[in-house]
Amino acid sequence: MLNRFELDNFNTSVKQEVLAGIVAFFSISYILFVNPSILSQAGVPEEYSVFSTIFIAVIGTFLMGTIANAPVVMAPGMGENAFFTFTLVAGLGLTWQQGLASVIITGILFVIVAFLGIMKLFSESIPKELKQAITIGIGLFLILIGLENTGLLIEGTFNLNGIGLAGLFLVIILKRINVKGGFLIAILLTTVLYWLVNFESIEAVSFNLKPITEYSKMLTAADYSNMFSFEFWLGVFSLLMLLIFETIGMLEALIPDQKRINKGYKVGAVSGLLSGLLGTSPAIPVAESGAGIAEGGKTGLTAVTASMLFLFSIILTPFLSYIPSEAVGPVIIVTGATMALANLKIRLEHLLDWIPLILIILMIPLTGSIVEGMAYGFIAFPIVKSVTGRRKETNSVLWVISILFLFTLVSTFLIA
Repeated sequence: MLNRFELDNFNTSVKQEVLAGIVAFFSISYILFVNPSILSQAGVPEEYSVFSTIFIAVIGTFLMGTIANAPVVMAPGMGENAFFTFTLVAGLGLTWQQGLASVIITGILFVIVAFLGIMKLFSESIPKELKQAITIGIGLFLILIGLENTGLLIEGTFNLNGIGLAGLFLVIILKRINVKGGFLIAILLTTVLYWLVNFESIEAVSFNLKPITEYSKMLTAADYSNMFSFEFWLGVFSLLMLLIFETIGMLEALIPDQKRINKGYKVGAVSGLLSGLLGTSPAIPVAESGAGIAEGGKTGLTAVTASMLFLFSIILTPFLSYIPSEAVGPVIIVTGATMALANLKIRLEHLLDWIPLILIILMIPLTGSIVEGMAYGFIAFPIVKSVTGRRKETNSVLWVISILFLFTLVSTFLIA
């Protein structure tokens, strides 16, 4: 099994990969609570949804590790669960069961797109500078998420949170002196500090596995009765664009070689389909995977480690609630800063070429959506090239991508 990960070829070790997997898991573990909570607003039973979240994270992350050999965690995305609740159900008027049906149909189309090589074609047609801009934008997005998690940013306003600041300084110091397992150490020490300060708030955890015996209800919950309506297919198109381009953007930002990226596309597509079948919003490669990579994760063993921890979380979920967001937020901030700073050296011959890049870099964190942020930049890119008389620097695939992004924005406005 270890030979599959080619540890020697990637100049890594079992210890390094396992540590990275633990950090990646803790960085995204909040999704085990947040995803069911958001989906419950659409009517999805929260007591079953938590198991859907765990199961797709286990399966998707394990497949990413073993098939793509990538240190990337798969889990229901924050944009995707919000799309499910506030767009498919609240916006388009679908029931949550019909929403699951749309996720399944979208997943089938996503699998076709990935296995026909269309995503690979899209990826290979995107210029390097746009890929760098996406990575910077995602890095800034992570910084924003981390600041909110630490309590340093509340509704756009800076807030002095002593524990959050202490955790951030601790992460920076441990990273600066290159301590192995520094992120994990920082998470644990900040957690201890948090509960020393908030000792009186500690409550006994409750543990109940009884709902899992009725979880099979979720496997047959999808309702296709609204399948031939305009609203259903508008939701499917929007969700498909969201999955395709968020997966491309995320894997391009997290994985350095194209071979593993191409395998990751297929894993991402299969995971998206399985998400609907298991009763949850689509799983995607999550940005928090960057925390594990920053800790030294280079191979699929990182992902397999995180997958096993997701599996154990069926039992450990109540205890994970003891890890405060102030402990995880600083790791996410430093990870985002690392991603952004590593891609700052972008060389362009023409000043106007910065317009699409700046749009991507700024709009990803400002809109809170990787796909929407990408859309503005990709729509602007061929326009800038054409206006400056350099249309030859574009290609037909880039024009197709630009048009698809335009349709995506239009459909978003229609739903709103």
